[in-house]
Amino acid sequence: MDIKLKNCFLAVDDHDKAIAFYRDVLGMEVRNDVGFEGMRWVTVGSPLQPDVDIVLEPPGADPGISPADREAMANLLAKGVLHGVNFTTDDCDALFARVREAGGDVIQEPMDQPYGVRDCAFRDPAGNMLRFMEPNS
Repeated sequence: MDIKLKNCFLAVDDHDKAIAFYRDVLGMEVRNDVGFEGMRWVTVGSPLQPDVDIVLEPPGADPGISPADREAMANLLAKGVLHGVNFTTDDCDALFARVREAGGDVIQEPMDQPYGVRDCAFRDPAGNMLRFMEPNS
């Protein structure tokens, strides 16, 4: 039995800002942009992984969630404590410079980790943590 990752979901509070970051700064493709019942889902992904998608969704997009829980999700998103995604890159320092130059919210500058990677971290415009790891040679 084969199991592979297809989608992961990140809550965003402004899809246009998220698209500008993921597409224009990180170089991802916008694969889908769907509106439904006043909400919007945008799918992005790396051109190097056409079968893996990141879905940018509104906070608390579940139709069964209560208004109070939706508000709590929006508050957690604003604090930057909801989600995160880890990426690999072949040049952590160049990626760091590109994202920082674009105004990215730096969490951690590039550093060598004892577990065999050089990595850095940013928050996307919605506050989600993104970590970029380059395997040490």
